[in-house]
Order: sequence, then structure tokens, then C-alpha cells
Amino acid sequence: MLPITRTQTRGAPHPQAGAESPRQPRPGRLALALTLALLLPVGVEAAVQTEAVEYRDGEQVLTGYLAYDDAVTGKRPGVLVAHEWWGLNDYAKQRTQQLAQLGYVAFAADLYGNHKVTTHAKDAEGWMKQITANAQAWQRRALAGLDALKASDKVDGERLAAIGYCFGGSTVMQLAYAGADLDGVVSFHGSLPPADAVAQQRIKPSVLIAHGAKDPLVPPERVAAFTAALDAAGADWELATYAGAEHAFTNPAADSFGIPGIKYDAKADARSWALMQDFLREVFAR
Repeated sequence: MLPITRTQTRGAPHPQAGAESPRQPRPGRLALALTLALLLPVGVEAAVQTEAVEYRDGEQVLTGYLAYDDAVTGKRPGVLVAHEWWGLNDYAKQRTQQLAQLGYVAFAADLYGNHKVTTHAKDAEGWMKQITANAQAWQRRALAGLDALKASDKVDGERLAAIGYCFGGSTVMQLAYAGADLDGVVSFHGSLPPADAVAQQRIKPSVLIAHGAKDPLVPPERVAAFTAALDAAGADWELATYAGAEHAFTNPAADSFGIPGIKYDAKADARSWALMQDFLREVFAR
């Protein structure tokens, strides 16, 4: 999957979507946050740097998006970001920058290749189905992105997590089902594919699920089957369900797609992002 090609951009703008909540960490979970704060040099202005990173899954060339804070020194936890079915677009990149602002090295994986990005549902559905049709190939594509993240000399390879949105939420679960060495995975409004008996034996990370109570694409029966499979695996999991929230509730552009059942919810967005931060502090502090 290597060598990796990098193209750097300095001073990436701070995104507005999903602004950080003032919620404070719970007692006993401050170790990582304090460590990251102490790494910031006095008098140095923090700036998020971004790089285009070329990597491979077999013969398929992929171009991911790396972000980190250049005022943080030393290795730090790495977080993989898996995009929605639209492709590696600005929304996924904004989330990657936000994670960098929190002190992590974040890498948005390219799950389609060839710089495929669209706003047309038929295109997105077709691309997604090409990936999801073969679970092993899907897992291999996701693992290639995780390897690209770990290849960064800024990443502590012993502290890794993955987050994903919609299709990306299902993708990070595939990483868990593949037995990836992750501390945690977070699925935001993912389709929640239940783990089969083989996958149940491989799950290592803690799992956080942020789900819309009114999501018509993921009915209660699917949620129940998903959590039952996690129980059968003996997995550590937490499900947060947001009243009134529909599918894609974290994406401010969701309403513009004109798809029934897909709608932005600012409150659920802010609450789920705050919960994710608390979750990452916990799993990285173990």
C-alpha cells in the first residue's frame, strides 16, 4: 500500500460544522487531554495543516486527506474518518480538520478512488454498492486507509480509532469485524450491519453508535439485530439515540439533497460530536 505521496497545504481554515461543545470531560478521563495540552509550545500559534496522501488498495490508487495541528509535538493518537456515500467531499474533510483541532492526527480515507465525489444519489448508490457487494473487499479497502494513517510519523500506532458517517459508519464497523487493532469506532447514522458469527469473534474496539430515532433507513429491527450481535460478541458498546433525528443528521447540507428521511439536526449533531469527544478521551486514556 506504500509508498505514500503527500501534498501539503498550510493553514487550513477552521470549519464551522459541528462546532465543539463546551461539555467537560468526566472525572478520571482527563489524562489524554492534559497530555495534549502540555505538548503545545508556549507562544506558538496552532495551525491545522493538511496533506493529500496517495496510497493504494492493490492496483487501485486512492487519495486520502491528512490533517494535524503543527503546534503539537511528538506522536499522538490517530483517527480515521470514513466518508458518506457522496465520496471524500468537503464535509468529510471538515470533520478531519476538526479532529486535528482536538489534537489528533486525522485521516479521511478515500473509499472510491479516482477522486470520485458526487451530489447525485444514483451515482453515490452505485459507487457504494460496488464497495459493499463483497465484504472482504470492503474491509480490505478500509484497512488500506487505516494503514495509510498509521504510516504517518506523527501517529502513535498504539492509539487508533475510526469514525464514519452513513456509509462510512458502516465502513468503520467493517474494520471492527475484520479484527482491526483499534481502540474505538464511532458510527454516526450508519446502516448498522449486524456482525455474523465469524465477525463477532474478531471485534476488538469499543463501539459508539449515534443514531437518529426517526431514521427511516435504519428501522428499530435493524438496530436491535445489530446490538444483539454485539452482545453475542461480548463487545463494549454504547448506543445514543436522538429524538426526532433522521438520517444524515450531522451534515448541515443534508436538506439540500432533497431526499425524504435525510435531514440535518443541529442539536443531535452537537450532542453526538460532544459524546464522540468524551468517548475518544476514554478509549485513548486506557
